Amino acid sequence: MTNKTYLTGAQIVLRDTVMEDTALLIEDGVISAINPKSVEGAEQVDLSGKTLIPGMIDLHCDALEKEVEPRPNVHFPLDFAVAQADKRNAVAGITTVYHALSFANEELGVRNNEFAAEIARTVHAWQPHALVDNRVHCRYEITDESGLPVLLGLLENNDMHLLSLMDHTPGQGQFKDMAAYRNYLSRTYKTSEEKLNDIIDRKQAAAEGAIDRVKTLIEAAHVHNVSVASHDDDNIERIDTMHRLGVNISEFPINLETARYARDKGISTIFGAPNILRGKSQSGSMRALDAVHEGVADCLCADYSPAALIVAVFKLTQDSQLDLPAAIRLVTTNPAKAAGLNDRGEIAVGKRADLAAISHFGKLPQVSSVWTHGQLTYQARYDHG
Repeated sequence: MTNKTYLTGAQIVLRDTVMEDTALLIEDGVISAINPKSVEGAEQVDLSGKTLIPGMIDLHCDALEKEVEPRPNVHFPLDFAVAQADKRNAVAGITTVYHALSFANEELGVRNNEFAAEIARTVHAWQPHALVDNRVHCRYEITDESGLPVLLGLLENNDMHLLSLMDHTPGQGQFKDMAAYRNYLSRTYKTSEEKLNDIIDRKQAAAEGAIDRVKTLIEAAHVHNVSVASHDDDNIERIDTMHRLGVNISEFPINLETARYARDKGISTIFGAPNILRGKSQSGSMRALDAVHEGVADCLCADYSPAALIVAVFKLTQDSQLDLPAAIRLVTTNPAKAAGLNDRGEIAVGKRADLAAISHFGKLPQVSSVWTHGQLTYQARYDHG
């Protein structure tokens, strides 16, 4: 029997336009028709008053680390933590999520290489039971000599879907001086001054040889068709270097000049939805809204808050020049393209039926229903009366 679902009455956001009071037919997990002529045998769902968008694609969210370690040195079972993160993304309307896991062995907690690798494997083990498409985004701290073989192993076993390169050495990127970096480590890991000094000393010593490790890792990623991102790019020279190495995504560029240059080089840029919602960066970098105004933002990601993504998108239709289809592309079509996902990211015939229905409460949009590959995986009754 063919599995059919007929969604009616929705405001549907297509790639370049919005259609009012429109119907959509899902068959066997795929969008088979818009305003179909025949719906025999289909289950009908009334979406009157709701907006239907493609399921969102989040290329960077490190909230799973907090599910595993909600407080310093307090660890939950990994399967429990992954299941909670999966549910949070379904509730947020995110149907494809790249869980960002940091591989930085000289740091502490969940960012230990072996611990991070075990979390990655647990994400894959949970997927047969999952509500959304859970993927792994490995963030490699390039000053860590011991991370390379671990990451190469994850690539070989197809346990990595996205790679990003981080360099948190003080003096560049997110941390312009030693005090800022020391404050970050102290705030994040609640550890002793002696341990902080040891981490900093080791990181600076390991900077030598980083470029060779990066080249090896990027070459392996390309063999496995895994996209590669750079992180906290702060000048055009760094963008040139990343471009030569084969990087195709720039996460959280620090300033407008760098973001603009990255796009000129054909590199997709990512900014954080919490930055849009709060109106500023948590680390003093550029405002994501300014990046949108200047036309240098390709994608938004949840960063550390899945729930912020849908609210930020609709906020942009009020605070920027973007219309609704353009704002929705920041969290659907554009990240799909950056990650090489050709089967999803827009509402179109033949695409995966990853969909989210949005209810509106004044200026607050909330996800009311989610379909992942055509299956209803989340529903909320905001209108139960």
